[in-house]
Amino acid sequence: MDRKQFIRWLSVLPLYPAHERLRSLLDVPRGFGEDIKMPVFFVGHGDPSNAFRDNPFTRSLVQMGKTLPARPNAILVVSAHWLTLGETLVSTKPHYEVPGYKVAGSAGTGKLIVEYIPSVEKDPEWELDHGAWAILRHISPQADIPVIELSIDMTKPLDYHWQLARQLYRLRRQGILIIGSGNIVHNLELSMLKMATLTKKPYHWAVEFDQWVKERIDDRDITSLFLYEKLGKMATLAVPTADHYIPLLYSLALAEENEPITYTYEEVFAGLSMRCLRIG
Repeated sequence: MDRKQFIRWLSVLPLYPAHERLRSLLDVPRGFGEDIKMPVFFVGHGDPSNAFRDNPFTRSLVQMGKTLPARPNAILVVSAHWLTLGETLVSTKPHYEVPGYKVAGSAGTGKLIVEYIPSVEKDPEWELDHGAWAILRHISPQADIPVIELSIDMTKPLDYHWQLARQLYRLRRQGILIIGSGNIVHNLELSMLKMATLTKKPYHWAVEFDQWVKERIDDRDITSLFLYEKLGKMATLAVPTADHYIPLLYSLALAEENEPITYTYEEVFAGLSMRCLRIG
């Protein structure tokens, strides 16, 4: 992907649709929203080769998929690997052709987004990135649930992404599984340096930052998550750029007050946190 392509992504989603219009566009069965609310996932996705591995991390993803209360009508992924600078984009390919994961797009969801949000533009060329397909191979291995992806506008502040994500909440009652895909700690450069010495032993700052985020989530101290840079060097090392951190905020923004948050996987190696969680 060249730089010009890289700079073209995002799709923000302030959704205020009429209820019946939403049903018709998504082909949502009547009664779904009244009885079932989809959970929300956050996945620390790590290396794309995990898509083809059988290990404790990938087995935890399989379990996440198996615990869904019903078959989703679609899966919406907010991935750290689809970024834009100032544009609002939504993937609208009818089918995705990624390694080992051929899956339909969610045209109804894309149409809904574009119809109700004037600033959103369609991107008919975007192929699923590994922040989406590498985890969906385990969460939805049959590839029989349509997928749509939103990008992240890196020109916007963190609270913008939080407010945007809050407006996605009603999709949970329309059978849409929403997944934030990134990493709480993501320092790829120092991770590669560490692993070049044939060790995956985590840096102390990586463990400390991952634990700090967990404690803030447990305490529902969301405000502090926006002020992580005040931690100084630890935060600078753990989050050298915010792209992998922002998907966590999207997921947390969709949690109701007092809704349970469960950690489905916990691991830190080198300069990466693979922590995953389920809301609801």
